[in-house]
Amino acid sequence: MRVLITGAAGFLGSHLTDALLADGHEVLGVDNFCTGSLQNLAHLEHESRFELMNHDICESFDPKHVDYIFNFASPASPPDYMRLGIETLMVGSAGTRNMLEVAAKYGAKFLHASTSECYGDPDQHPQTEEYWGHVNPIGPRSVYDESKRFSEALVTAYWRYRKVDARLVRIFNTYGPRLQANDGRVISNFMTQALRGEDLTIYGDGSQTRSFCYVSDEVDGILRLSRSDEHAPVNIGNPSEWTILDCANAVKRVIGSNSQIVFHPLPQDDPTQRQPDITKAKALLGWEPKIDLETGLKLSLEYFRSSIKAAA
Repeated sequence: MRVLITGAAGFLGSHLTDALLADGHEVLGVDNFCTGSLQNLAHLEHESRFELMNHDICESFDPKHVDYIFNFASPASPPDYMRLGIETLMVGSAGTRNMLEVAAKYGAKFLHASTSECYGDPDQHPQTEEYWGHVNPIGPRSVYDESKRFSEALVTAYWRYRKVDARLVRIFNTYGPRLQANDGRVISNFMTQALRGEDLTIYGDGSQTRSFCYVSDEVDGILRLSRSDEHAPVNIGNPSEWTILDCANAVKRVIGSNSQIVFHPLPQDDPTQRQPDITKAKALLGWEPKIDLETGLKLSLEYFRSSIKAAA
């Protein structure tokens, strides 16, 4: 197939690019590099089946015939989407619509990267795909949450009214190599702070929970969904639930760090708990994650160590 990936220079987009090339496909990667990095794709410089286009998908364009579109373009870390709030809303609306129009024109299949943030600060736990969420539509996180919630409605509408063969993956916290060292997410914060010998910063009292999925598991789940006929959202994440404090201590163990843990106020609307129910993914895709948190941290260690040296 000829596959188009938006956000190809991002963390997940670049790993997905590698996986699709490994499966024998041609890949057109599209990115405007507002948060993506050329370094994530540098190893593909001489790959003849890969083409990279510097473009903002909020501006319409014609990529010529494509068989599949993976729509992964969006700022995804809180510091990025709060800095690029309007851009985040636009890529989830105008950008997603442009890519759905391309899918409709060429009869391409479509997979959209949605997020567990659609559930907001959930009052159902764990979160099933049928849960509608508990989201502040005007809070500081709303630019991302509502962008993704709107794009889910838009993708579903194109499937329902325009017969675009579309899928929706709700991605839970994912980590691994190529995660930006300074992107403000839990794993990257703790890893870089511990490696630098700095205090590990916890927002809140550390009792809030997250579920961390290693990137290879996440990509495997996404690709399985892409080959399915499911059109409703599917959670892809690791159901092993960790408190933020336990995660910080796991990072310290893996690195052998003596860093202290310090506590700061919890930001507005920060979810107090997050855990995917993956019953649907197990039944529909035969998928569940294989890599536990401490193993994944060890697999990520050299990347974060190299990132810190490169930034020094």
